[in-house]
Amino acid sequence: MPDARRKRPTEIADKFAERFRALDADVLADVEREVTGAVYGMSGYTTLAQADALAAAVRLRQGMRVLDLGAGAGWPGLYLAEKTGCDVVLSDLPADGIRRAAAAAAQRQVAERCRFLRASADALPFASRTFDAVVHTDVLC
Repeated sequence: MPDARRKRPTEIADKFAERFRALDADVLADVEREVTGAVYGMSGYTTLAQADALAAAVRLRQGMRVLDLGAGAGWPGLYLAEKTGCDVVLSDLPADGIRRAAAAAAQRQVAERCRFLRASADALPFASRTFDAVVHTDVLC
């Protein structure tokens, strides 16, 4: 029997939709640059140094396939694709986040190595061993 306290995917997506719209404020880019060291339209708290450490820990490189769960507007998946040459599937529930990630991938010229999926992490349409690595940042908070 499902837990009545568990939120439905649409409730979660609605909750975060407003958060992604707030990313348009110019002042947030300044804050993001100062706090994290980069501007990717982040909606979490992972720093550039932490994203670099993540890439090193899983030894990301060109040709590897990575799943970024809870990718939001693309951080850090787009950065990982840009820095290491890996292929990334960015997955999250809010449609606005996925749209922003796709637009940012095109702007950063990594779109050919990125795919975007609007889905809950507990209902992904992938076979076992599809990915070389699975990353998530600020998802299980």
